[in-house]
Amino acid sequence: MMRILSFVLAWSCCLPAVAADAADAPVPPSPQAPAESWLDVEPTPYGPVLIQQGPPPPYRDYQMSRVLTPEERKRWRETTMPVMANLVQMDGREVMNHFAVKLQAKPGIRFDDVVESMMLRANQLNLKRVGSNLMSKDFQAVLGDTGAPRVEVYSFCDIALGRDLLKVIPEMVVFMPCRIAVMEDADKNIWVLMLDWDVTGLELAGRQAGMTPELRRAFLEIRQKMEDVMRSAAGGAL
Repeated sequence: MMRILSFVLAWSCCLPAVAADAADAPVPPSPQAPAESWLDVEPTPYGPVLIQQGPPPPYRDYQMSRVLTPEERKRWRETTMPVMANLVQMDGREVMNHFAVKLQAKPGIRFDDVVESMMLRANQLNLKRVGSNLMSKDFQAVLGDTGAPRVEVYSFCDIALGRDLLKVIPEMVVFMPCRIAVMEDADKNIWVLMLDWDVTGLELAGRQAGMTPELRRAFLEIRQKMEDVMRSAAGGAL
């Protein structure tokens, strides 16, 4: 989600024509704000926007945030629609390409060497392997597809950081654990990929929810660890 929000904001800076069209459009009436006194709704040329006008009540560890109503979710989609409308005109392959960070393994490195280097580097960085999905084996066993390239997805977690993040934002569990995929392409090149979860939003937010500077730095650190693991895997360094 942080990557999506950052991507939407980036697109909004590059769409003056869309913004101009939206400015000429009639502003829809502002719907009723949520019951929480620290939230309000503000009309904009793009539609009503949910804003935070004060600090929320103190949170307990592992306390879930409020459940968003269908109206609030609809309002968020409508707010981003001018930007998203331009995004959906892109080819689907290009859209997904924006959400992936990928490195091509050096020529001559075997698939198993890529995986081994990834595991060794993750262990050095205190990233625990917590799962694996050998997708291509299922392609063969379940679908009878023997021509598909080799694809394997591995899950990692920094246990201490994961616990600390969930104390502050339980909804972060939907992003856990972190995953790195190793995949052959049509030309038998080997790639290492992960979701480009941009941490910009977390750098800017979290103060009201008790996100300490130390925890924000730790979140940035795990992103750096994942990229380090990918580089080691793609280079067969270990």
